[in-house]
Amino acid sequence: MDWLQVVVLAVVQGLTEFLPISSSAHLILVPVLTAWEDQGLAFDVALHLGSLSAVVIYFRYEIGRMIASSLTALRGQEVNDDAMLAFWVVIATLPVCIVGFLLHDVISGYMRSTLIIGISLIVFGLLLGYADWKKRGARSEYQMTLKDVLIIGGAQVLALIPGTSRSGITITAALMVGMSREGAARFSFLLSIPVIVLAGGLEAINLLKDPQLIDIPAMLVGTLLSGISAYVCIHYFLVVIKKLGMQPFVVYRVLFGAWLLWFFHY
Repeated sequence: MDWLQVVVLAVVQGLTEFLPISSSAHLILVPVLTAWEDQGLAFDVALHLGSLSAVVIYFRYEIGRMIASSLTALRGQEVNDDAMLAFWVVIATLPVCIVGFLLHDVISGYMRSTLIIGISLIVFGLLLGYADWKKRGARSEYQMTLKDVLIIGGAQVLALIPGTSRSGITITAALMVGMSREGAARFSFLLSIPVIVLAGGLEAINLLKDPQLIDIPAMLVGTLLSGISAYVCIHYFLVVIKKLGMQPFVVYRVLFGAWLLWFFHY
């Protein structure tokens, strides 16, 4: 890998992992618009590690309280809001884990087409716009019910369809059940932690089965750049949605999806 490839892939991964615009839709363009060879599983693991580090560092205080409160609750003591939030993250993650495990080969083998990605960008982008415009409420991530969590967790399964965007569909579902923009985004970011761990862990297992030459400097730089870009993305996304809402991302998704359909199919 040359250094330009390392920088581009790391920054694209870091930015699109958390914005509601689909990382798979953007990463599919890299081999199309360049002559770069596939970066390999080892580098993918490094990029996931960078994204994971960013969200953990950004929400370190919340995560610390959630872990401490969960341990307290497991000892039979008080179950407070932080313990419940940790419990909700676990519950909302189960559906995508089960479906992803059962349908992994189908999704990776038959659904990674530009047609599906383009349509998903447009359809789920419009759904995000509707949820933000008509359905959003004022509840935070600490005011969810079991019904809310099951709906959001069920919606996260749709993120297995390339082009949907994991953050996009979970934010959409959270808005639909009456959460605020900030509450929806923050819960979506917390949900990303177990998902990224599982996705990165699966890639690491596959890497152990098929060992590759590892470019240590490229992996270190990729991890760092992915982490920095992801951290900046999380911070400014939460700032932007307070002022502008989700509509700029909706417009971007529709235009990008339409371009993909035109470029690859007409």
